[in-house]
Amino acid sequence: MPHHTPLIGTIVAGLVAAFIMGAIAHRLKMSPLVGYLIAGIMVGPFTPGFVADAGLANELAEIGVILLMFGVGLHFSLRDLLSVKNIAVPGAVGQIAVATMMGMALGHFMGWPLMGGLVFGLALSVASTVVLLRALQGADLVETQRGRIAVGWLIVEDLAMVLALVLLPALAGVINNAESVAGVGALLAPLVGTLLKVTGFVALMLIVGRRIIPWALHWVVHSGSRELFRLAVLAIALGVAFGAAFVFDVSFALGAFFAGMILGETPLSRRATEETMPLRDAFAVLFFVSVGMLFNPAIVVQQPLPLLMTVLIIVVGKSIAAFAIVRAFGHPGDTALTIAASLAQIGEFSFILASLGTGLGVLPAQARDLILAGAMVSIFLNPLIFSLIVRDHKKEEIEEEQAAQRAREAPRIGHVILVGYGRVGKLIAARLAERKAHFVVIESDSDRADEAEEAGLSVVRGSALEDRHLLSAGIGEARRMLIAVPEGFEGGAIHEHARHLNPSLQVIARAHSDAEVAHLERLGVPHIVMGERELAARMLSLCGVG
Repeated sequence: MPHHTPLIGTIVAGLVAAFIMGAIAHRLKMSPLVGYLIAGIMVGPFTPGFVADAGLANELAEIGVILLMFGVGLHFSLRDLLSVKNIAVPGAVGQIAVATMMGMALGHFMGWPLMGGLVFGLALSVASTVVLLRALQGADLVETQRGRIAVGWLIVEDLAMVLALVLLPALAGVINNAESVAGVGALLAPLVGTLLKVTGFVALMLIVGRRIIPWALHWVVHSGSRELFRLAVLAIALGVAFGAAFVFDVSFALGAFFAGMILGETPLSRRATEETMPLRDAFAVLFFVSVGMLFNPAIVVQQPLPLLMTVLIIVVGKSIAAFAIVRAFGHPGDTALTIAASLAQIGEFSFILASLGTGLGVLPAQARDLILAGAMVSIFLNPLIFSLIVRDHKKEEIEEEQAAQRAREAPRIGHVILVGYGRVGKLIAARLAERKAHFVVIESDSDRADEAEEAGLSVVRGSALEDRHLLSAGIGEARRMLIAVPEGFEGGAIHEHARHLNPSLQVIARAHSDAEVAHLERLGVPHIVMGERELAARMLSLCGVG
């Protein structure tokens, strides 16, 4: 067997190039997504050097979409989905209609047939799952009302695109068929069939899946095997997604979302999230690499005006339509801006539509190239646009939250900051509360943060690696920091951030291995607690040998 195969070469080249360019982008204070896209251009067919297999890259990226939507479903209950239906359904439909008409207008200007303009407009109307969720996660907005509306909006778009993919072949036949009666029948049959399939899938998940999926995972948990649990979670996410596409003609993303939503109603949702996170992140990176591989830089020179108009429809036209719709339904300006920024890009469904339209002979090759180039440019611009639009509102929210917290709490002077509310963090918090100590918890996991707040604790939601969260916790006036996160290397990074903001801070960190202890010692962490050593010392002291 040769060592260099297309699959191995694609994975290695994609991840290595993404790491290098992502690190450079991070160093330049840009979104790592920009680096991933440039990495895709580097290993793509339009630049010299190694060329990865684009087909394999797209298939690997689809796994990332499945796992990402599964993770969203874990934190998105059916109640959340229904709570935003009044804005998500009409909003998504209205925005799709506006974007499609703008695309058809550009197609008419370019001299394309009516059907080509329709497919082109539909491809520009639907946002990318991965890009939208990454933007919301980066701004800590997934669990907010704005985030729920954006995700619900996306689910409606996905359903609309599923219908479009099924109806497109029949509609192409109708356009080419002179017999209108037969054409109308050919159009209605797949429409009814698709609605029945989607309804059947949702009913199956809500009636049968709600019982089988939790039962299966509970059985695995009682087996005591962490490896088997991880495998079960991946099997459910990928299996349901594949089954939904194979049996019901529903998209992978939609199937995975419903699987996660069913599992999210069980107490095992947090653990399932932790087990899928590494794979989810790795394959999500491959998604952006695969997008970059599709981009031909020559189109910028060959078709500058059509490309500019395509990008304006995606970034400006769609955003204005989404903003106007959200405001028309009575939602505040910050919500409208967030939705508008989230949807100002296109992605995976656009590629599928472009491929199908080209295969049916209704979409010109020029339109397909503009769709791919528009996706690349919009995904490149979206993190920048999103940060500019959301940043000011996020600052206002943080300031309001801090003011409210200061109003209801005692002044944070000489207090303790506890980083992490996991198993160890909960024990520490309980002891601190018993001793009437004044302390603040920093926790990035929303479920754990909810638990801490329900316990009556003062909580800052977010990562302790971000200065804004440390400042919100009163790092400048704190006396001690207890780092209870399980990863010693992450703890070292938190220590560096904290000591930079408060050089006199006393830090106590947790470690799991000798390597982590050595790393923390090199960083100057004064007090390090390693579980195995403490257990050994305690056992020896109990038997009188300590």
